[in-house]
Amino acid sequence: MSQRTLLLSLRPRFADAILSGTKTVELRRRPINAQPGTLVILYSSAPVMAIVGTARLRQVMVSDPQTAWGNHHPALGLQKDEYDGYLDGSPLAYLLHLTQVCTLNEPLHLHRLRQDGGFHPPQSFRYVAPSDPLPLRELVGSTQRRDGGR
Repeated sequence: MSQRTLLLSLRPRFADAILSGTKTVELRRRPINAQPGTLVILYSSAPVMAIVGTARLRQVMVSDPQTAWGNHHPALGLQKDEYDGYLDGSPLAYLLHLTQVCTLNEPLHLHRLRQDGGFHPPQSFRYVAPSDPLPLRELVGSTQRRDGGR
């Protein structure tokens, strides 16, 4: 059984921080059902509007917000007020630990993804589907081949 590929939408500053290695944990308010080793495709939202890189999911941790901040704040790339504002009203923090980060040689821009049909980047995240444009599916395939199909 092949693993699903996660398409993660990020603000450009967070995408850049992940690609540079200064941010190794991505924070989410909603649960993500993905196994360690899952391919993660990094989509940088406006004004970049392009797939800019890939990573592998090392693990997903779930914690209360206070514990999550105390244990992981250096890796989140957020100030405390941003963190608190983002998680306001959420009883849990979902921490995506990323590894094997790779920057694409050429970003895969939204206009190219839309040439083949109705591609819509996610608000937060979604899984790559067979109906997604060929350039995106080819990226998934080439990454899996490079990693030996893991």
